[in-house]
Amino acid sequence: MSAEATNPEAHAEVRPELRRRGRTRLDLRRLGRAALLGPASRDRLPDAIGHVAEAHRAHHPDADLSILRRAYLLAESSHRGQMRKSGEPYITHPLAVTLILAELGAETTTLTASLLHDTVEDTEVTLDQVRAEFGDEVAFIVDGVTKVEKIDYGAAAEPETFRKMLVATGNDVRVMSIKLADRLHNMRTLGVMRPEKQARIAKVTRDVLIPLAERLGVQALKTELEDLVFAILHPEEYERTRALIAAHCGADDPLLAIAESVRTVLREAGITAEVLVRPRHFVSVHRISRTRGELRGPDFGRILVLVGENADCYAVLGELHTCFTPVVSEFKDFIAVPKFNLYQSLHTAVAVPEGYVAEVIVRTRQMHRVAEAGVVALGNPYATGEGSDCEGVDPTRPGWLSRLLDWQQSAPDPDTFWTGLRAELAQDREITVYRADGGTLALPAGAGCIDAAYAQYGEAAHGCIGARVNGRLTSLSAPLSDGDTVQLLLAQDASSGPAADWLEHAKTPAARIAISSWLQAHPEGAVPAAAAPRAPLSVPGLRGGGGNAVADLPDAHVRLAGCCTPVPPDAVAGFVVRGGAVTVHRVHCPAVAQMRSLGRTSVAVHWRATADCRVTLLAESFGRPHLLADLTEAIARQGVEVVSATVEPPVEQRVRHSYTLQLPDASVLPGLMRAMRDVPGVYDVGRA
Repeated sequence: MSAEATNPEAHAEVRPELRRRGRTRLDLRRLGRAALLGPASRDRLPDAIGHVAEAHRAHHPDADLSILRRAYLLAESSHRGQMRKSGEPYITHPLAVTLILAELGAETTTLTASLLHDTVEDTEVTLDQVRAEFGDEVAFIVDGVTKVEKIDYGAAAEPETFRKMLVATGNDVRVMSIKLADRLHNMRTLGVMRPEKQARIAKVTRDVLIPLAERLGVQALKTELEDLVFAILHPEEYERTRALIAAHCGADDPLLAIAESVRTVLREAGITAEVLVRPRHFVSVHRISRTRGELRGPDFGRILVLVGENADCYAVLGELHTCFTPVVSEFKDFIAVPKFNLYQSLHTAVAVPEGYVAEVIVRTRQMHRVAEAGVVALGNPYATGEGSDCEGVDPTRPGWLSRLLDWQQSAPDPDTFWTGLRAELAQDREITVYRADGGTLALPAGAGCIDAAYAQYGEAAHGCIGARVNGRLTSLSAPLSDGDTVQLLLAQDASSGPAADWLEHAKTPAARIAISSWLQAHPEGAVPAAAAPRAPLSVPGLRGGGGNAVADLPDAHVRLAGCCTPVPPDAVAGFVVRGGAVTVHRVHCPAVAQMRSLGRTSVAVHWRATADCRVTLLAESFGRPHLLADLTEAIARQGVEVVSATVEPPVEQRVRHSYTLQLPDASVLPGLMRAMRDVPGVYDVGRA
């Protein structure tokens, strides 16, 4: 039995303005009397669930109410004799919870489980009896809610209990839908509890359940829970906000006139639409007042335009931006790019001749249902053909929930899980990035390449050595934006591991837990931040000569320039330098123009018939163990001799290698460069 169940009238009398407009409220006293009268006749629906039946039929006209009748009779008989702290029969609580869900459009199975959600925990009814009477699906949901109900939301609550709640939600999101409606009814009836207990329950509601309602898209529950929590935890600010709203209600609302102007514009354009004024709830008004200062009439609400089809939304937008002055910075298209919690709408703001700026939301009626009820409005997510394989919209396993369930298994202790859970739920936006193979990754806003690596590869991301974002190389610490394409580069060496500073850039709990675990297991793998830079590593070899270049100058010593390392069949030019030697450059080398400007004597140069030649190549790479050995092995496999090699100190995890190579034939050069680029970690190879 819920510990929060108290006097249902006290709270309503203290704060009646928190009631949502147009929402039916159960008369618990009347329901209590109806429940005490016992069940109705066999063929007649009990009066006590008349409100539920009416709300359910509004969304599902063809619904079979007989199962609801049987569920109510079982719940009423099993709870008979149990009373709430208000003195009302306990059956009024599951009835109120079920009505909340019915108004949101929940399907019959959810409502049946809602009526029975406390029977297994608080009465002698067993789960096997529920399964035999109502089937496996209802029993599964009731069992999940029962596990959640056992959670102690007290000050000493263990994080493990929240882990159980999330696992139950991952198995079926309808479990959390019932829990949210249960918490909303208990918050509505919290008035006679001790202030410290009210504050404790409100804080847990704020920290865990409201973010979950947001992520499941159940805005109707989330906004009312926010207002109830606001009234308990911030009573002074709540009273100021209440006074602001009360003063506004006593004045003429300019939004009504603006809404009429919008109706006229759309009617003249031949667009069928319903135009409503949608008042802001208390917390929204409070936030607006903190950012805008003194509020004007349109700040207390928004214009809501409901149409039939997606195309009509854009038609409405075009008319609004044509007939009014749009505020371009306020435009957001959540239809083309839905939010991670299924929300879709067009948001804009327009300036009207009276000097006001009004915010406008445009959506279809189906979008409106989903915006209000989230996953509850999707019906039975397990019915044939209604699921989706898309991670971002699958109601059975939203992307954020999949991430959360994955990393919670790796959390080494309850404190780490609790910290990660708070951080995950604090993220109220999500981005989608595209993988190089065409797949997608759903990440919280602010995530970077490190987070993408662990989201895609798990622990294999320990070997990530770099990333390309939208085709350009970038550091692993770089944040990602919605719509970016990310290609992650992994080392083939299984011993590779993350750097200690990755923890500073990782945003997701999954990445942070994996990195921390690896660093704890490999303390020797962490490089001290103050380590001195390494000196260049040089592998000496023969000094460069003229190769197979011949100058038209008798007895002259010919050498190939190190700045451009010409090879056959490059067009070349020679110049006499100090000591009478001839230096050979490619004709497009910048040094050629400099030689001519200095008045150096030009000498004709040609290539011998022999095929061997010498060339210098520069390899740009991400630093990792054994990279020099792998590059040298790739060069050797091409039958090329390494004359000398130099490795510069790493800069931001990037390393530059310089190789002077003796080629058996100039024709092997393209294949050699390709082989070097194929070495993991190497992202560019070019001639010096």
